[in-house]
Amino acid sequence: MQRTAIYPGSFDPVTNGHIDIAKRGLKLFDRIIITILHNPGKKSLFTVEERLEMLNESMLGIDNIEFDTFNGLLVDYAQQRKASAILRGMRAVSDFEYEFQLALMNRKLNREVETVFLMTGLRWIFTSSSIIKEAARFGGDIADMVPPGVNQRLKIRFGF
Repeated sequence: MQRTAIYPGSFDPVTNGHIDIAKRGLKLFDRIIITILHNPGKKSLFTVEERLEMLNESMLGIDNIEFDTFNGLLVDYAQQRKASAILRGMRAVSDFEYEFQLALMNRKLNREVETVFLMTGLRWIFTSSSIIKEAARFGGDIADMVPPGVNQRLKIRFGF
């Protein structure tokens, strides 16, 4: 039986840290579905369609990864996609409490879907989409933190 994991996130934008988690996740799972929660209440820099394009461009050539969007409960989506796990990356202790609460709630809602945490590689430990957007907004050099296409889109979006 194929082991499938859902890797959810906003990916606004995708970072090298996200790619690191996805690649390392493929050592544990046969297939990873990277999915964007369609959340109209959250203000995003890029549209869902733009984020899907950036994910596709950024992970070109990585086998056994697909991209999708969803609405609703993550555990319901995982069950629909026949995934046995939710893959989450953690950067620091500050991520732990929030991620732990989510994992416990997901476990309560569906005991068949496990949550697997991967620690972000040291190189990416300080990297988050929010921090990258903030640096890019003011012309900071973020080229080594995001894929080239994402870097270019951020420069265009912020007028650089």
